[in-house]
Amino acid sequence: MTWGHGWMVGAVPKTRADIRADRTPSDRHGRALRIGLISALVPLSLTLVQCGGAPNPAALAANSQANVQVVAKTNSQVASADTFEDRFPAPPFKERFPSAGESFLQRQMSDFSPKRAVEQQPRPEQAPYKVASLTPQVPYQRPPREDLTTLVSMKSSAFPYFGNNPASDAPFLNISKGDRRGHRSYSGRIYWQDETYSDSRVLVHVPERFDVRKPGVIVVFFHGNGATLERDVRDRQLVPQQITDSGANAILLAPQMAVDAADSSAGKFWQAGGLKRFMDESASHLARLSGDPNSARAFANMPIVIVGYSGGFLPTAWSLEVGGISDRVRGVVLLDAVYGEMDKFASWIESHRSGFFVSSYTRYTARRDRELMSMLRQKGIGVSEDMDGPLRPGSVVFVETGDGITHRDYVNRAWTQYPLKDVLVKMSATPALALTRVAATTPSASNR
Repeated sequence: MTWGHGWMVGAVPKTRADIRADRTPSDRHGRALRIGLISALVPLSLTLVQCGGAPNPAALAANSQANVQVVAKTNSQVASADTFEDRFPAPPFKERFPSAGESFLQRQMSDFSPKRAVEQQPRPEQAPYKVASLTPQVPYQRPPREDLTTLVSMKSSAFPYFGNNPASDAPFLNISKGDRRGHRSYSGRIYWQDETYSDSRVLVHVPERFDVRKPGVIVVFFHGNGATLERDVRDRQLVPQQITDSGANAILLAPQMAVDAADSSAGKFWQAGGLKRFMDESASHLARLSGDPNSARAFANMPIVIVGYSGGFLPTAWSLEVGGISDRVRGVVLLDAVYGEMDKFASWIESHRSGFFVSSYTRYTARRDRELMSMLRQKGIGVSEDMDGPLRPGSVVFVETGDGITHRDYVNRAWTQYPLKDVLVKMSATPALALTRVAATTPSASNR
């Protein structure tokens, strides 16, 4: 009886020499292979032990220094690449759960069991499938949508701008510090290009009931100093809401001017044809956003009303003077904004008697508004000093507001609450201005 490993029960145990003698050549060959394998693995195991041991101080210091350099470089890149997208990220899509008609029907396990022949109903005969047709089968139907307010980057927007300042015929970016370029304003303050003059975004608002197939108007809004599109134009001054609440068939384009700065620079609107390029580029964006890709031509020919608030007088004046499409401008509205450029405003009013002009002002701009009124009267142009009636082609209106009206809140309250809304309502009441009111009872945003 054996008991494993060559030992005999009840017999004299074999010596190790006897065991080695009993092994066959194949046993000795296998043992040699195992010893060789172990010998090869010993250096590798020692290497792994060294990798898992304490770090080399010199190597750690070198890696730490390299990481510091990479982080510093990354931070520098982030600072220099601070864009309008970083400050004002695109609004996220609204969460919307699928309706009952869009949801998949819940299936029961019994639905997957074989059906008996008597339960199977014959399928109705289907009409032949038509791949395409050269003629439309049904008229175009505008897809339902809500008010759309968004930010769109446009190459033709005011900034960035690398041209000259026409007031001095010197480069607009007139100061530098290393690789950084900036603009020294009239007040002597320095604004850097990467912080103040690099935003190409435009606030676009398309009301829910806007219909491109009806007479409409594009409102171009130039904001004042110290403003941003979201914080001020949209949320504080409520410009998109005023357009929707007017019920007019109107949409909004509000380019970002100098970002949150006491600067009225016009950027690309200083250049000849600047307004035309801006409106041409906006036509394709508006066609896409309104849901009708074929409407770009209509937007490219739609009348324009320019609204300039405070420092927005400068891009307004230059757009009228050299913008290239002053004949498309049906109206100009200045909200406490006549700080200069009276000759440009007077010239447009005189040569465009089919449009209207409104300037509402506080005591801060009263002297220049009265000077402009005098210039127009000397040209034989009649001037009204109230906003009681509808706006008509050729209307020229100057309205002084009382001491209780503040300049900062002027877009919300001037001669009346929500003056931009009031202008569009009065404009809509005049058929000759070709503006249709599409939602006379549109609920206000506060009630929606």
